[in-house]
Amino acid sequence: MALSEEAEAQFSEIELLSSMFPGPDELLLDQLAFEELRAFIEGNTDSPPTNRPQFSIRINTHSSTDNGVDITLSCTFPVDYPKVLPEITVRCSELSRAQHTSLISDLNSYLREICAGGVCVLSAVDWLREHTQQYVSESRTGVQGEDGEEGQKPEMFSRLWIYSHHIYNPNKRKKILDWARELDLTGFSMPGKPGIICVEGPQTPAEEFWSRVKVLTWKRIMVRHREDVPLDTASDVDSLRKFSGFQEAIFEPHGTRGNHMDLGQLFQFLSDHSCAEIFQMYFGVEGK
Repeated sequence: MALSEEAEAQFSEIELLSSMFPGPDELLLDQLAFEELRAFIEGNTDSPPTNRPQFSIRINTHSSTDNGVDITLSCTFPVDYPKVLPEITVRCSELSRAQHTSLISDLNSYLREICAGGVCVLSAVDWLREHTQQYVSESRTGVQGEDGEEGQKPEMFSRLWIYSHHIYNPNKRKKILDWARELDLTGFSMPGKPGIICVEGPQTPAEEFWSRVKVLTWKRIMVRHREDVPLDTASDVDSLRKFSGFQEAIFEPHGTRGNHMDLGQLFQFLSDHSCAEIFQMYFGVEGK
């Protein structure tokens, strides 16, 4: 982190949020990054934090007069936050993809206008409490076709094939597992060099997973291939899945550091899940 001033502002805001959302499921915080931030601002280390502070807040807008909606705000602090806006994503099952995009765009415009270099997470929470319901209402009413159904772009089923130069760090490996399961995505993660991640499920949580993973510190990471299929009904999701649950897949590690997996076993694993063609996309050769 370039300046301790930014680090102190980040730390103070997280402490405030922790006091305002004390419930066990209200604020989920990356404790490792938080403790690194604490050590840096208290002068216990001269080394800037290696992990970027990130957390999620569950926001309930239910009241006695309406049903409300459940929202999860996920936030990652860039190195120079609050001089720049934080990276914010929002999950709300009531929103279509188009309405979700519109909400995020409007939220960021609001924060740019009112924060002017100051901390802004509580402002984002308040804005979401006040405004999310109107986006949900628009999503529910939509544009009606002749058959009475909403004239909106259908939700998509997505399968993302992610490639990383390597996946070693135990904290990253745990986050990959925890986030996939939190978002009800299936697939697998293969640690080592290279690292491979596959997640599948509804497009919105799949994109949310990618938005979280890609901002971690990587030498190289990308979506090597993706598959998107329109969904007619929610029941289609499970029928399109090729994996059951989400697991870390390890195939007889070898090499001087024990960080290379047996690619023959990986190919067999992919074949068993009707994904054999992916092997060539990753490695440029046919599997065997």
